[in-house]
Amino acid sequence: MDLRALRQALLNPAIYPERPRTVEFFETHISLLFFTQNYVYKVKKPVDFGFLDFTDLEKRKFYCHQEVELNRRLSSDVYLGVVEISEDDGSISLDGRGEVIEYAVKMRRISEDLLMSRLMEEGKVTDQMVARVAEKLTDFYMAAETNEEISGYGKPERIREDTDENFHQTRTYIGLTISRGAFEAIQGATNAFLREKCASFERRIAEGKIRDCHGDLRSEHIYLGDQILIIDCIEFNQRFRYTDVAADIGFLAMDLDYRERRNFSKHLIDSYIRRSGDRDILEVLDFYKCYRAYVRGKVESFRLDDPHIPPDEKEEVMRRARRFFRLSNEYALSLLGNG
Repeated sequence: MDLRALRQALLNPAIYPERPRTVEFFETHISLLFFTQNYVYKVKKPVDFGFLDFTDLEKRKFYCHQEVELNRRLSSDVYLGVVEISEDDGSISLDGRGEVIEYAVKMRRISEDLLMSRLMEEGKVTDQMVARVAEKLTDFYMAAETNEEISGYGKPERIREDTDENFHQTRTYIGLTISRGAFEAIQGATNAFLREKCASFERRIAEGKIRDCHGDLRSEHIYLGDQILIIDCIEFNQRFRYTDVAADIGFLAMDLDYRERRNFSKHLIDSYIRRSGDRDILEVLDFYKCYRAYVRGKVESFRLDDPHIPPDEKEEVMRRARRFFRLSNEYALSLLGNG
């Protein structure tokens, strides 16, 4: 079954066990999401971007289960399990009879009105809320798994593999979403920092700061209700989660900078330092913010090649990609100034 046929089938309320009145739909570069009144069903696209591979059914099944297990660390009551999408004599059902043709992660639907990104747009986020997020993340990092294998992902030569991959994968977008000057400046600053600041990276390893983190820490993934819930961690590639906590919380700090809330970005890091005592984070924070902004620019650029995204939406995708690359260049210039 192709994606269009699957999408059409899953838009039918009659196939869901809870029999919703309507089904809403949203699409990302790697997922199809179907929203009923109380639940969200997330289907992975059969795509291969190099850093993720969902091209066969068994892989999508495995990563659905990984998504549930890993996300329960920060939002235990949101991720409910994995459901089978079955076909029997042309009829599609969830957890029904017939051949399993796809899998979906089933989640409890949370109110988008209480997402940090939405609340910031409405001017309702406070310093206290940001401090609560920092506290939750600090406690999460202190409990997150670390071992010799995970710690190895903090070595400069290992980080260089990821940054080199980023530059290789974005060359085709030079002149489209990133200027040649910005590309060369970011690449130069990144490589110089990795070469010249080895002692800082080695100290972070020795201090146990390389952990199994979230990997995609953005304000749109943070729910500011009675309890703070953080969803949508990276499940498809452990090297994006096995990272310095500075890279993880730095992702959120970068996202706040992107949304022009630098006051919250600073308060987030200050609150984290107060609770964790990790003042050394400041030595590598701008490097990781540069890296994370570049990754976001790359991911948005990839969406320009997705045939399922309409042309008018791609204009907004291009705008976002350019903004992320400009922000990455800003951090790169800061690194050069501190070199």
